[in-house]
Amino acid sequence: MRLNHSNSATNSRSAKQKSARAVADKAVERLEKAPTGITGLDEITLGGLPRGRATLICGGAGCGKTMLAVEFLVNGVRDYGEPGVFVAFEETKDELVVNAASLDFNLDKLVRQGKLAIDHVHIDPNEIAETGDYDLEGLFIRLKYAIDSVGAKRMVLDTIETLFSGFTNTALLRAEIRRLFQFLKSFGVTAIVTGERGENALTRFGLEEYVADCVILLDHRVNDQITTRRMRIVKYRGSSHGTNEYPFIIDEQGFSVLPVTSMALRHKVSNEVISTGVPDLDAMLGVGGYYRGSTVLMSGTAGMGKSTFAAALARSACERGERVLYFAFEESAQQIVRNMRSVGIDLQPHLDSGRLRIVAQRPFLYGLEMHLVSMHKEIDRSRPGVVIVDPISNLVSAGTPREVTAMLTLLIDFLKGEGITGFFTVLTENGGRLETSDVGISSLIDTWMLVRDIEVSGERNRGLYVLKSRGMNHSNQIREFILSGKGIKLVEVYLGPSGMLTGSARVALEEQERDASMRHADESELKLAQLEHKRKAMEAHIEALRAEFEADSAAVKKAVSLDTKREKRLIENQSAMAKSRRVNGNLSQTSKGK
Repeated sequence: MRLNHSNSATNSRSAKQKSARAVADKAVERLEKAPTGITGLDEITLGGLPRGRATLICGGAGCGKTMLAVEFLVNGVRDYGEPGVFVAFEETKDELVVNAASLDFNLDKLVRQGKLAIDHVHIDPNEIAETGDYDLEGLFIRLKYAIDSVGAKRMVLDTIETLFSGFTNTALLRAEIRRLFQFLKSFGVTAIVTGERGENALTRFGLEEYVADCVILLDHRVNDQITTRRMRIVKYRGSSHGTNEYPFIIDEQGFSVLPVTSMALRHKVSNEVISTGVPDLDAMLGVGGYYRGSTVLMSGTAGMGKSTFAAALARSACERGERVLYFAFEESAQQIVRNMRSVGIDLQPHLDSGRLRIVAQRPFLYGLEMHLVSMHKEIDRSRPGVVIVDPISNLVSAGTPREVTAMLTLLIDFLKGEGITGFFTVLTENGGRLETSDVGISSLIDTWMLVRDIEVSGERNRGLYVLKSRGMNHSNQIREFILSGKGIKLVEVYLGPSGMLTGSARVALEEQERDASMRHADESELKLAQLEHKRKAMEAHIEALRAEFEADSAAVKKAVSLDTKREKRLIENQSAMAKSRRVNGNLSQTSKGK
């Protein structure tokens, strides 16, 4: 019985769990979101702002609340076919239109097309009389009319402090703020309400952040006379979201937010190899150059030619038909062109063709976040195959080493994700460890090269090391290189009694080796001449022997011929004598017979 009861209880729990899962599956309904169309913001909010709910955008003066709200409405009309309403409590319609024009937004045109309604509500705090039954019914009627006039799906209220500036009754204030947010939700519009930053709270009243479904905090801070803008999603009901601070900029193209936490090590790799622009260096790397999409770091002291290697890569990429984006923090574009021409690298044709774009600016012009976001925008605009940053060490003036490391890490991850080859130069201090980088990114780099001065016999020469290059069997030699009117030339390694020889010591050794080679050649030539003389003497001796043999042979043949003739005559004589005797004998016998 006990066993049956246990089985029954188990079956009952299983049935309840299945039923609960079934109900949960039916009940699960993800929060619908309205995309903002703002670069990066949709990524960190995982799709946009909560549709049909109110979002609070709060921050101090000048942080960009109004511009973000305007872009939200314009993108809604332009990209998603959602009309909008902008209700301003501070700026007039004309002022808002002029301000939005700085972002290339034509609000007047959208109003004429019936896709946008702009309403300026003037509220004088001195005219507000607080009574027990005071409410915002008049404002609600006005908002409803504006929504209906264009069939709005999006709405902006800018700013809420002006609307409630005359309230001193906290209970009434809380109730009216709650009513306002409920009213916006009842119409199903996706709303943005802007609010000023309070002293001890996110907003001046400290109440709006509790009522809003989504709260975004904008911050405009100044550190060491450098301003930066950052965004943080404080809360987002019903949705996960990025919680870090994200740098953003406002330029002529609107808002751009950099989603820091979205960077993950999921980038694809390529086996394609691109030339460094220096054939000798291609050979040193083993595979013939850099892997496409890899990151390259060249560190070294001042005047060692780091920028020249960068320019060689830029020229090589442009000649292949690729686009190159060159961020320069020390020299202007024309100065780079002039200086590189002196070493046989002419970049002007590639600038003229548009394949090469040089963005030259001082590093302390912006904060690190502004640099990073602006780099993102330039890369998105140019779609380059190669990005050069020369030098990254100058960015330290725009932030701390830790901040620079974080910024460059994000940039490297972004380039890898886009399959773009990145080339960075970094300045190392004299007397310091050359096998480290001041910005602390060497461990993230795929190919790391070091150029340094080699002082021998009172001379300062240049040497190149390949400290590491992932995925390739690179050379471990220290190569001296020379910058001349024909470009970069890596020379062969020469070792002397005290180690590697460079400069005049190498030239002297080369001269000695040439002299030794010439002496060896002369000796070989003399030996060959002597051997030729012996050969000729031997041939002459052989010819003399042959002539003597021929003479002896002729004499022997002549003697043999004479002997033969003599023998023949002897035989002939004998034959004649014999014949003569026979004849004479016959005649004698005839005479006797008679």
